[in-house]
Amino acid sequence: MSAQMEKMSLVLTCIGEDRKGLVEALSNAVHRHQGNWQESRMARLGGHFAGILQVEIPAAQEPALRAALDELQDTGLRVTLETTADHHPLEDPLELELIGLDRPGIVFEISRVLAAHGVTVEELDTARQSAPESGELLFQARASLRTPPQIDQTKLFAELEAIAADLMVDVLLEHPED
Repeated sequence: MSAQMEKMSLVLTCIGEDRKGLVEALSNAVHRHQGNWQESRMARLGGHFAGILQVEIPAAQEPALRAALDELQDTGLRVTLETTADHHPLEDPLELELIGLDRPGIVFEISRVLAAHGVTVEELDTARQSAPESGELLFQARASLRTPPQIDQTKLFAELEAIAADLMVDVLLEHPED
């Protein structure tokens, strides 16, 4: 493949005070530099717009795209850009669901057990909401996980159940349906 046609994959992270037109500004910069928007996660958190996205662009366009993204700083949107390598996900996907009364340390305790077993968190969504009856704050989490081939899933499940009992949360860990 010629240098002109060589493609590269980039991951962009962005944060700024939430306002209209931020996604359009990002997509405009990517489009102007012949980029293909591949996947993204974006949300409004604490009055700020936060996002992460993966794009593919012609390698020759990278310097110009970096300059265009730097110009977005003038609008209050900070964007960082990283070149990605070929990614080979781990085998054996798992889905984790957790719900319980909100308290500090839930994510830390669960992620500590996952890391000890070599489990990779591919996606994590968390939220807090009021419980229907009591009005107390509930913490909910959903995670897509990948495990290494040599993992002892029985031991992982047992350790997560023990942590769940200590944290007084319900944890469900299962293989996604095919």
